[in-house]
Amino acid sequence: MEVILRQSVDKLGHPGDVVTVSPGFARNYLLPRGVAYPATPGNLKRISQEKARLDAAEASRRASAEELASKFDEVSVTFAARVGEEGKLFGSVTAADIAQQLEAQGFHVERRMIDLHEPIKALGVYRVPIRLHADVKPEIKVWVIKQ
Repeated sequence: MEVILRQSVDKLGHPGDVVTVSPGFARNYLLPRGVAYPATPGNLKRISQEKARLDAAEASRRASAEELASKFDEVSVTFAARVGEEGKLFGSVTAADIAQQLEAQGFHVERRMIDLHEPIKALGVYRVPIRLHADVKPEIKVWVIKQ
């Protein structure tokens, strides 16, 4: 199924791109969330008129993401956790925990924006990327120390 993207989607495309996706992905994710709309002849004509507006909106989103990314350069988050033998944690530090700590520091970041592939289960210093925009991914330091 062909759709026209209204927002950037990782590994798929940028606003205004006509991409082919599976019907289920379009029907269940892209279309209900307003991320894309069907590539009909009328919509293709409309997208050519909206292209300039979409480019300007994308540039402003990217600029705001880069501005926020510059603030993340000096941000670090510290977690004090109980540890067992060999420095392994009783539990783990998840993306939700990091989002909660960032919220306490005044940064509104949703947990799904934090690119933590698996929870942190050992002591140490970790660099965790945050997806603010498809092209802007600053990293924060996450310190996990012994309680």
